[in-house]
Amino acid sequence: MHAKTDSEVTSLAPSSPTRSPRRQVYYVQSPSRDSHDGEKTTTSFHSTPVLSPVGSPPHSHSSVGRHSRESSTSRFSGSLKPGSRKISPNDGSRGGGQRKGQKPWKDQCDVIEEEGLLEDEERVKGLPRRCYVLAFVLGFFILFTIFSLILLGASKPMKPEITIRSITFEQFKIQAGSDSSGVATDMISVNSTVKFTYRNTGTFFGVHVTSTPLDLLYSQLTIASGTMKEFYQSRKSQRLVNVTVMSDQIPMYGSGAGMSTSATGTSTLPVHLSLSFKVRSKANVLGKLVQPKFYKRIDCSVTFDPKKLNVAMSLGKNNCTYN
Repeated sequence: MHAKTDSEVTSLAPSSPTRSPRRQVYYVQSPSRDSHDGEKTTTSFHSTPVLSPVGSPPHSHSSVGRHSRESSTSRFSGSLKPGSRKISPNDGSRGGGQRKGQKPWKDQCDVIEEEGLLEDEERVKGLPRRCYVLAFVLGFFILFTIFSLILLGASKPMKPEITIRSITFEQFKIQAGSDSSGVATDMISVNSTVKFTYRNTGTFFGVHVTSTPLDLLYSQLTIASGTMKEFYQSRKSQRLVNVTVMSDQIPMYGSGAGMSTSATGTSTLPVHLSLSFKVRSKANVLGKLVQPKFYKRIDCSVTFDPKKLNVAMSLGKNNCTYN
């Protein structure tokens, strides 16, 4: 349908009969863009007559205008795209101008303030992200330290148990001789075997076991010595350890004056000796990070009996002390 002017619309009304049934005329206003003012667009409206069906009730011209305006407003609002501003017919008088009393610099300040608030929110939200790795590492070390201390505290009471079983003398010989400088003195040679039991009481760790030399002393003079081989003992297990304690031609420098010997050089009277050594046990609870160490010093009183040569002499709790 073609748009018609207001003069054409007016000329249509008088030409219709007054008393005969007449067709009701509706006017539909459709928007069209007539002018562009910078960034704003002024919208004008054209009236288009639409004939209603026969027998429609008569309406006044004022109602026609009202219905046409409502119809045009609804059509125009429906044709707007999402995000566009709705323009009413009254907006044409405003054109591209600004509202009264509104300052352009105020809008710019509001935009800048909103951008600043967004940046502040991003900084606040970004802070936990930057600290996440540091907090994770710190928390991991704290938890790991607590866990290690728990393991260390749980392993400390699980001390190894050492029990001296016996000592056997295969040789105990004293004879005259001279030291490396040619000084005449009594020389002693000893060959013996010490047996003891080592038991690891740890329920969740094994231990590496070493010891200082096993020294056999007579009146604070070391007359024989032996070295225990290092070994590993698994959890909740035990073993019998044999250590050879021996010497060959150790000068006594008058210390053996109280010993009476036979023609073969063997002592005819019992000789009181002492056995001393220290055992060190190192546990691997958590690799090399948690390694509790256990030390035990053992001192035993030993009496050599010539009648019990090559016979194991028992060393019980009354003969040894464990510190």
